[in-house]
Amino acid sequence: MQQKVALVTGAGRGIGVGIALKLADAGYDVGVHYAVSREGAEEVAAEIRKRGRKAFTLQADIKKVSEVRAMVDQFVDHFGRIDVLVNNAGITKFAHILETEEEEFDEVLGTDLKGAYFCTQQAARHMVKLGIKGVIVHNSSNHSVGCWPNATVYAAAKAGVNKMTMNMALDLAKYDIRVVAIAPGYTHKQLDPTMSEGVRAIASRIPMGRFCTPQEVGDAVVYLTSAGAGYITGTTLFMDGGALLPVVAQNEYS
Repeated sequence: MQQKVALVTGAGRGIGVGIALKLADAGYDVGVHYAVSREGAEEVAAEIRKRGRKAFTLQADIKKVSEVRAMVDQFVDHFGRIDVLVNNAGITKFAHILETEEEEFDEVLGTDLKGAYFCTQQAARHMVKLGIKGVIVHNSSNHSVGCWPNATVYAAAKAGVNKMTMNMALDLAKYDIRVVAIAPGYTHKQLDPTMSEGVRAIASRIPMGRFCTPQEVGDAVVYLTSAGAGYITGTTLFMDGGALLPVVAQNEYS
């Protein structure tokens, strides 16, 4: 069987690092995309090579469709195929509805929604052309259904990701391309998280009492891209330690 390959956007830091390394551990060669964190992306690529897999770094501003298409084309030219795309790149910005600027709106929607849309489009075009039964994974958030202050733009972007996942899955099912999303809650940005006082305070409000880790998000991606998840498409997996449960309970019983 030809070696499978995965492209992970925003893989130079944070959750993307955990996803890229877990895919490498699962046997994938990995394309490590970055926008500005080149040093981090090179470090991730080096770690992937230490694990016996091939790695290739790519730079693009995914808010720009021309750069998205060039990046995905470059990835396919390098590896010869694309089996998995993980749309992990995203921007988290919070502002009150009365204070949100147009620039903030465009940056969040442009990266979290538009970028994921056109990365998917270009990757799916190659999958269809090459006859690959691929998998596309979007990184959403529990903000997509939960409601917290000052998150209007971010929440709207992630809600759009969830709905986009469903419609993309419908459009691509006839090509045996699956589209799924993961929706983490609070997640450590480091692979080796430390529980600072501020983190402990927030974690105390989460039923499971802690944050998610990048490795756990990576494990979820590995499962969703595996043959064991071969009948799963068009859905969003929430992984927030039960953070949404108190919100639901409060609304239900207050």
